[in-house]
Order: sequence, then structure tokens, then C-alpha cells
Amino acid sequence: MDGEALKKSLEEAINKSPKRNFGESVDLAVNLKDVDLSNPKNRINEEILLPNGRGRKIKVGLISGNEMATKAKGNADKFISAEELDKMTDHKRETKKMVNDIDFFIAEVALMPRVGKILGGIMGPRGKMPRPVPASVDPTPIINNLRRTVKARSKEKPVIHVAIGTKDMEVEKIAENGLEVLKRIEAKLEKGEENIRTIYVKTTMGPAVKVEVK
Repeated sequence: MDGEALKKSLEEAINKSPKRNFGESVDLAVNLKDVDLSNPKNRINEEILLPNGRGRKIKVGLISGNEMATKAKGNADKFISAEELDKMTDHKRETKKMVNDIDFFIAEVALMPRVGKILGGIMGPRGKMPRPVPASVDPTPIINNLRRTVKARSKEKPVIHVAIGTKDMEVEKIAENGLEVLKRIEAKLEKGEENIRTIYVKTTMGPAVKVEVK
């Protein structure tokens, strides 16, 4: 796909969305074709760093010992110690609510087996298994990058929904985010753009607007 032409088409589609008096999110819907999603190898599961951020606060949870928590200097929105992690098996309802509220998790490598055992059943289906980080690494830069990150996931259905910004962002910046997402998805498809049927832009309360690919 021609980058400049596609960016312009994205801008046109975003501008067609009606304005509301509250902050709407802007999502990209990519409909696939001729992709056998029954084979897990063909599914998309990508973390994409948006050049212009999400346009809203992204919450990041940290599961680690005290040393890594100190390095994070309070940058994480939620800190879960090893002791708290072990207690979560007795508080499943509260744990599910917490996982739903956090966008991304990172965890100290040494704790990953316990995370998988205790939280895998909750985090796995939601696509929120933590990114493992060695104890010697400062997690702050990783947290900062995750605040600008989105996940592009395809399951059994041939459609990928990805948030690319909010309506109070500049249209050009939202379009740049959308272009980056499309580039990454296209790169992961066996036949590239030939595996993309249609592209739509949709705001929270607005109708889906087709992106005309010229």
C-alpha cells in the first residue's frame, strides 16, 4: 500500500466521524481474507509502539520484588509483590477486576512461573500475560514504552481491532498511528496487503467509516 495515499485516506475517514462532547477513542478495524486462522501460526499477536501515543493514560502493572519496584520509582500504576501474588488465589473476583483494569503487565523473570500458575488462567485469555524482565534491568523505560503501545490480535474471526488514538488528538497524528499499525499487520501476513479485505475507522459511539485504499 502507498504510505502517503493510505495516510490521507485514514485522515479522510477520521474526519467523517461525527464530533461528540466527550473524549472518544478511535479504533482501526482490519478485516482479513484468505487467512487460515484455525492454524495458530497464522494468527497475529503483535505489540505495536505508536509514534504519537494512545491519547489516554495507559495503566501498567509491575510484578516483582522490592529491588525492581525501587528501580521503577513509582512509575507503575500497580505494584504486586511476590507475597501479594501468592494470596491472589484466594481472591479471584478482585484479581479479575484488577487484571481487567490494567492494560499491560511486566514481571520479574524469577516470578514468571508463579505468575503463570496463579494468574495464567485470567491473564492468558485477555492477552495480558506479563512481559518478563530480568531483575537487573530498570523497568522504567519499558513502562514508558508500554504507555504508547497497542496490541494487534487476531483470534478465530478474521478481524483485528486496534486502538489508534482519541478524537481530541490531531487527525494527522491519529492517521500516523493507524499507518504504523497497518504496516506491522501487513508485514505479518503471508501475502501482505493481499490478505487485507477492508479497513474501517470507528469511534466509540460513531459508525464504522470505510478507509478507501487507492
